[in-house]
Amino acid sequence: MSARVESTKKAYIIDTNVLIHDPNAILNFDEHQVVIPMTVLEELDKLKNGHKSIAADCRSAIRLIDRVIGESPTDQVARGVPIPREGNIQRGTLSILMNRTGEPPEACLSNDNNDNRIINRIVQMQLENPAVRYVLVTKDINMRLKARGCNLQAEDYHNDQLISDIRQLTTGYHQFPGSFWDGVAHVDTIQRQDATFHSLSRDVFDAQLHINQYVLDEQDFLARIEEVTDEHVLIKHIKREAVMNQSAWGLKPRNIYQAMALHALMDPDIHLVNLTGPAGSGKTILALAAAIELTVARKLYNKIIVTRSTPPLAEEQGFLPGTEEEKMDPWLGAITDNIEALHLQDESPSGSIEYVKERANIQFKALNYIRGRSFQKSMILIDESQNLTPHQMKAIITRAGEGSKVVCLGNLAQIDTPYLSPISSGLTYMTERFKGFKHGTSLRLNGIPRSLLAEYAEANL
Repeated sequence: MSARVESTKKAYIIDTNVLIHDPNAILNFDEHQVVIPMTVLEELDKLKNGHKSIAADCRSAIRLIDRVIGESPTDQVARGVPIPREGNIQRGTLSILMNRTGEPPEACLSNDNNDNRIINRIVQMQLENPAVRYVLVTKDINMRLKARGCNLQAEDYHNDQLISDIRQLTTGYHQFPGSFWDGVAHVDTIQRQDATFHSLSRDVFDAQLHINQYVLDEQDFLARIEEVTDEHVLIKHIKREAVMNQSAWGLKPRNIYQAMALHALMDPDIHLVNLTGPAGSGKTILALAAAIELTVARKLYNKIIVTRSTPPLAEEQGFLPGTEEEKMDPWLGAITDNIEALHLQDESPSGSIEYVKERANIQFKALNYIRGRSFQKSMILIDESQNLTPHQMKAIITRAGEGSKVVCLGNLAQIDTPYLSPISSGLTYMTERFKGFKHGTSLRLNGIPRSLLAEYAEANL
């Protein structure tokens, strides 16, 4: 049974990892035909059960495919079932590609694994329908290479990749050499209560501007962008000395980048903070100190929710003994280490740690069991968030209830998930999507204050 194309000259064959990455992927190919190989459905079927983090995504993808195909006749499933859109518009088609038994004479690769079976089946389709351009869409780089070796077009899934180069990702601040005011021809200064604001021409900045980005120079000037129009920018002056001397649970920033991060973390009007940067730049300890300060001392939140995503977690967590917190402990060692670091100088560090865990109501939650939850008046810390897909990131952020704050921590240079890259990471996707959100900010930390050894290793290894 072949998937013949009647209404289009291009057809996209979707690999399993694309549907796991984005269960709604079949809706994102506009007017073209989308083809799901039977091998992909078999793989989704194997992965849909259990407590693995990808199981829910597999089930979501299967349900969407079933909803589109519905009760369509078998021959139409092979040709292509129209994909319904909003407003009852039908654009593009979805078809199921059946396998063929035996080694086909047109095979490019041996049929000893699923990737090769999919590629061989596409080779057959291309020979049967030379007027159609078949494109394999997969997040597996090696599979793309093998497909191209078989003279097929193959590409990554680009729908949720909002930038083409990671260097385009916002740093969260605009840094000026010398004095910032040297490039300002006219300024209107405004006093509002105890704050000083400056209204400047948009031409002062030669880059994209977003609310809550910081402005700093080499002459100790610091401000934060409050409003942006096509012609003007309103910035709020911040006393740099006060920011550098601020403290959260006894922790003070070691450089201006940490100071800006802590300033954003402590601001109750900022509901989402993304902190990126190299290992040792202070992301986790800053977020944890701010969370404890805001929960225990200032009582703005009732509890601290800590979670993270790691590939082994989904597979091995259920086999570990103990409670949910005890199961999560091996994977959240960085949080425990930083709690200890905040209390090293205490007379009784172990007693202080237990006191903080109890008073701050710190709860370690497995990513698998966060779906469907709603956390009210909570500080939610997502560690290692560079390993999340955009779909997973959305699933977590939407758990934040009334009065909650979300802090995402990650290092885009240390992605452990095989089918993610810095460009396709959920952390990158969310940073781009939320850069216009007036209650959110993203900051990239520089410097390695952890130790001289860590700083040298980051730069030279």
